[in-house]
Parts: sequence; C-alpha cells; structure tokens
Amino acid sequence: MTYEEITTAGFHDQLRAGATTSADLVRWYLQRIADLDAAGPRIGAVVTVNRNALADAEALDAEFAATGKFRGPLHGVPVLVKDQAETAGIRTSFGSALFADYVPEQDATVVSRLRAAGAVVLAKTAMCDFAAGWFSFSSRTDHTKNPYALAHEIGGSSSGTAAGLAANLGLLGVAEDTGGSVRVPGSFANLFGLRPTTGLVSRTGFSPLVHFQDTPGPLCRTVGDVAVLLDAMVGYDPADPFTAVAPRTTGAGGYAAALAGATLSGVRVGVLADAFGAHPESRPVNDLVRAAVGELRAAGAEVVDGLEVPGLQDWVRGTSLYSLQSKEDITAFLAARPTAPVHSFDEIYASGMFHPLTDLIGDIANGPRVAADGPDYHRMRLRQEEFRRVLLHLMAGAGVDVLVYPTVQVPPPSRQELADLRWTALTFPTNTVIASQSSLPAMTVPVGLTAAGLPVGMDVLGRPFAETQLLRFAKAWEEHAQPRRAPVLPAVGTPRPGVVAGAAR
Repeated sequence: MTYEEITTAGFHDQLRAGATTSADLVRWYLQRIADLDAAGPRIGAVVTVNRNALADAEALDAEFAATGKFRGPLHGVPVLVKDQAETAGIRTSFGSALFADYVPEQDATVVSRLRAAGAVVLAKTAMCDFAAGWFSFSSRTDHTKNPYALAHEIGGSSSGTAAGLAANLGLLGVAEDTGGSVRVPGSFANLFGLRPTTGLVSRTGFSPLVHFQDTPGPLCRTVGDVAVLLDAMVGYDPADPFTAVAPRTTGAGGYAAALAGATLSGVRVGVLADAFGAHPESRPVNDLVRAAVGELRAAGAEVVDGLEVPGLQDWVRGTSLYSLQSKEDITAFLAARPTAPVHSFDEIYASGMFHPLTDLIGDIANGPRVAADGPDYHRMRLRQEEFRRVLLHLMAGAGVDVLVYPTVQVPPPSRQELADLRWTALTFPTNTVIASQSSLPAMTVPVGLTAAGLPVGMDVLGRPFAETQLLRFAKAWEEHAQPRRAPVLPAVGTPRPGVVAGAAR
C-alpha cells in the first residue's frame, strides 16, 4: 500500500475504516527515509529519527482499538519536527555539530501540544546552524537537496522539514520563521507554509534568532493540513509572554473548520509591483506569479494592480536586525541550559564549528553582546513599527484584503551558485522579510514549476491575526489551481519489519 501524498483527513478516514494503522504509516515513512534520505538520492532531510516512533504509534493504535476514540485531532499522525525545537529524549542539534549529542530533558511547548493532540514525533529535520540563513548548509548535516532538482537548494532554515514533506518522508511538518524560514523552503518545495502573527504560537523550547520576529509555523502539502496543524499549535503559554495575545484573538483555533466554503470570489487582492525581481534569474518567477494573478481574476477575485511601497528596499534594509539582536538572543537561550555543550554565541563562534558558507554567523559575531547597545538599534526597532503601518495603510487605501508578490524573487539556486557566493544571507532577494520585519502574518502558496522544473511560490500577506483569512484564501486557490505536484523520485522498496531509518545519524 502506498501513502504518498496522504492527508490527515484521508489517513483518519482509513483509520476509522480499519484499512490501516498509525504503525503501518510510520513503517512506510521509515522505509522511505531509509531509501530516499539515508540512501538513494540522499536528500539529507532527516537529522535524527525518533527511536520510539513506532512504539508511540502502536500505543496510539491500541488506545483507539480499546476506546474507539482518537486522542486528538492529530491522532497517530507522523510529524517531522525542525531540529530547532527541543524534544525530550531525542537529540536536538539546532543545526550545529557542537550539539550533535545534546538531548533535552523537556519538549518545546509546541511539541508537547502535538503529542497531546495525538501526533507521533517521527523525526527531527535539518536546518542551518542556529537558523542563521536562507540556505540548508549546516555543520551538522551539510546540504539538504531539493527533491525537485537534486543539484539545487531547498532553502532554509527549515530545509529538512520542507524537503521531507516534498519527498513524502512525513505527513505534517513543524517549521519556524524569523525572516522567512517557513516560506523560503516552502516556496522552493512546492508546499503551503504559514508564518503566523508573532505570539499566536509559543516559541518556548525553540532556539531563537530575533525573539520579536521568531514564530513556529506549519509547513504542509495541503492547506487542510496546515490548518489542522495550526489548530494544535496555537495558544497561550505562561513561559512565553508574547502569547498573551493568543486567548484574546478572534479566530485562534478552529482553523480547519473555517476552511469550509472558501472562495476567491469577491476577495480583493493587491499586487505589490515593486516586490517583483529585476535580477537575471527573476523572469520565470515573475511570469509564474503574474500568471497566478490572472488565475485569481478568473476565479472571481478583484485584483488591484500596481501597488507600491515607496523605498521598499530601504524599508527592508532599515528593519533588518539579525546582526544586532541574534547574539544576545542565542546567548540567553544557551545560558539557560546547564547541560548544553556551550553557553554563549561567542563560544560557538570561537569553536569554528559552523558551516563556512553560513556567512550570517560572522555578521552576528561582529554585533553587540547587548542588542540595545548598537547605535542604530532603537531607530531600527521603531522603523519596524513604521514599516507595519506603511503596509497596513497601503492595504487600507487600496481597499484590499491581502497583498501578493513572489515569495522569493529568484528560483531555487544551485549549490554551485552558492559555493561561488552568488548570494549571501544579506543579499539574497527574498520577499519573506516584508512580513517578518513588519510583524505581519503571511502564507506562501505554490504557483507552479519553471521550465527547468523548479518550484515557485507566491507570498500572501495579511493584517495582524488574519490567519483564518489567509487560510481560506489559500484553500480557495488550492481548489482552483490544484498546484501541488509531487517530485519524481526513485521507487522505494517494500517496508521491512522493524526498520528504524537514520536513527544513528
């Protein structure tokens, strides 16, 4: 039996019908990880497989057999979790070779919520060192390949979650987005990925980069799966003061139910013209996104073309605080973990144990130990507030519900281009920072493949706490365009009893 492209709803239908079990699905994914990630094309999405995944699935199967009830909305669902989230008893490396043997004692809050909803933590997935960049290279796992074009990047920093979902190595995926780490790899992997409004989802137990921009987010093959995963992730966490907004937010929870009846008819869509790229590589991206805008019109959306933010790139540069904030945030996180192998960013940098292409590490090293000591810090924090107002004012003035533009201005670069320094962390033309640096929610949706077979995404930006609206927009787009295409990968073998792929890696 094949489970390729299965959804949570489809899997649960099979469970209720007695046609499959969670253990069967876990075995199938473990076999694919063995055949496609640890061997074959060696995608490199998985860092560590949870040795207890099969036992956890069997326990959930026994519980369902005894009670006839699901533990929660994710009952028995195998989930890929970015290695940025701490998992009790499972190695958590944060993308760093220094942390290859670090085993946390507690789950991140999001992981605890997934388990309570009945999910099976299947595996931890690759990321760049401490999420400091747009690409997959990491001192822990080197490169993660793009399943659509193995010589090309999958994007970062949630590289393993994206590659694993694209290649059907898990059913759902937990990612994290500071500047675009849900949406860059989501765009490059033909997936749907949501950056929630900061504070909707707890960050406790996730290594930070810029704490006031950091947010975990769902990354999935379908919008329905994004919604059901978000339902399990959201909520107030006493350990994360930013989540104080969650209980008072209209629409927090119930995202899956809100998808019913989604339509593009009457939705007002603003096209942010100055976010389209002018690089030599930008043309196929621009063409696909403009074609998608045409499809939105055909589906009944009211499109407002030609919107601009005067000085957009100046706004982006003037609100980029990674080099100023990250040293303080990473150090505070590590200092609170007595069993960690190092306890400050300076120790990481002094060790030299980070991937040489992760150039943002060097920029962070040159930043202040206390972010507020930077001479431009307070001005740039205020600029982020102003940037949000400029974007919301543009949307209000044009009377639009969302803004759309290319998620990234160029297709997935080749690994050779990155080795040749065609792009660096601070020059890579990703539009994901528009939402991240203005604290607005955004969702990448797939809009097609270039002539070279490389996936392209379109970012959809909304107002604060407009997740329900973004999800309904994405669902209606999914039903209209049906953009998901699985990559062509080698056939895999028949599942072998007891296989636990990649557990020692």
